[in-house]
Amino acid sequence: MPRLLVIDDESSILHAFRRAFDDPQIELLTAETAAAGEHIVREDRPDVIVLDLNLPDRSGLECFENIKRIDRRIPVIFITGHGTVESAIEATKHGAFDYLFKPLELLELKSLVGKAIRLSEMMKTAPVVNPDESAPPDGKQAMVGRCEAMQEVYKAIGRVAAQDITVLIQGESGTGKELVAQAIYQHSRRNEGPFRALNCAAIPETLLESELFGHEKGSFTGADRRRIGHFEQANNGTLFLDEVGDMSPMTQSKLLRVLQERSLERVGGNETVKVDVRVIAATNHDLEELVAQGRFRSDLFFRLRDFMIKLPPLRERGDDIQLLAEHFVRRHSSTLGKDVSQISESAMQILRDAAWPGNVRELESVIKQSLLCTSGSVLLPECLPEAMGGAGIPGSGQSFQIQKFIAEQLKKRDPTSLYSKVISNTERELLTSVLQHTSGNQVQASSILGISRVTLRNKLRIHGINAGDFDD
Repeated sequence: MPRLLVIDDESSILHAFRRAFDDPQIELLTAETAAAGEHIVREDRPDVIVLDLNLPDRSGLECFENIKRIDRRIPVIFITGHGTVESAIEATKHGAFDYLFKPLELLELKSLVGKAIRLSEMMKTAPVVNPDESAPPDGKQAMVGRCEAMQEVYKAIGRVAAQDITVLIQGESGTGKELVAQAIYQHSRRNEGPFRALNCAAIPETLLESELFGHEKGSFTGADRRRIGHFEQANNGTLFLDEVGDMSPMTQSKLLRVLQERSLERVGGNETVKVDVRVIAATNHDLEELVAQGRFRSDLFFRLRDFMIKLPPLRERGDDIQLLAEHFVRRHSSTLGKDVSQISESAMQILRDAAWPGNVRELESVIKQSLLCTSGSVLLPECLPEAMGGAGIPGSGQSFQIQKFIAEQLKKRDPTSLYSKVISNTERELLTSVLQHTSGNQVQASSILGISRVTLRNKLRIHGINAGDFDD
């Protein structure tokens, strides 16, 4: 269970957090002074900390420095009033996760804390697992595989992790490129610094430059405050840039300059900011082919490719399909309320014979869908999605069984609101399927759905769906 620590002396703020996180899945810890908060950090090691800049015994910045000495990997979110914006920005430049303005907006607060919890899990988990060792605890990401190609990947990670050079990871969508980046980070000399990840394909081109390098207040319409970009946030740490092949020529040029000069200027600014960041890039494109076509800068390609790791598609990994399927059953069975301990040989054969265009991500999705349809301790062929020859999930593998749901609702003594329940569940599955298809790219998803990005974001918020969960 993730632990959230709030250090603030205002009772109204603590009340707001108790109301926002009245959730049995999150343990809320509170402290009204810096000293009390630092004591909790030492004793309980929370996953995320929310810290007020103004505390009765010392400043929030002093408290932040003490927290970093205890554990630099805990994401810290600052709460600030309008008069202390510069202090919050300064804290962000020195490693704070983000900052919020008072009065707090609960939806923004919950979203930001959720992102910080996911980052905390990534930073505290060593992703590479020896194939002969047991699976990590439930909920932890891991690289699993014994095939020769994956053994070469493990060796490559071991060779390059301690070397402070740029790495380029190539592989199809869903092969686990971000897990490789996390593994390099965990085994590097920068593993106590921040780890930031950005999917370049999921950000509109007009905003990507701001996400990378930040912007000054008033630099464009909607820039109502200064923003610290991912490069500054990852200072003294590691920045993972996914799908760099989708960058425009202009952004490629600016990225090359930052890599060469180790400095940047925020959009709309003229201050030169020094940064010390290790970049790990990834793409599902053949960058050499894009260079030959004139769509990707050759000098940036060579700058990114100090060392290259190629991830094999799942269809080329042989017996790893069984290892991964069994791993996902162990990982998701209990969290989905099931007691499944094995996969039948006939079901496993179907999994081995599948093409897996979506690679490891698709296999994990299929296992989760199949577990929902399994009533005993063995996953049988009929529990697999209909598209794979099973009968457990009608309609192209949707995990929401509409006919079964309707029948169960009608059996109730006084069924109510059936229309809204069916529509809500169906909409949730539609959004999930499309985001899986686009690897979390909201621009592509909104185009496929025929709705605006604003409408899509509102629907994702209503259903509690995080598009970032569908990234590589």
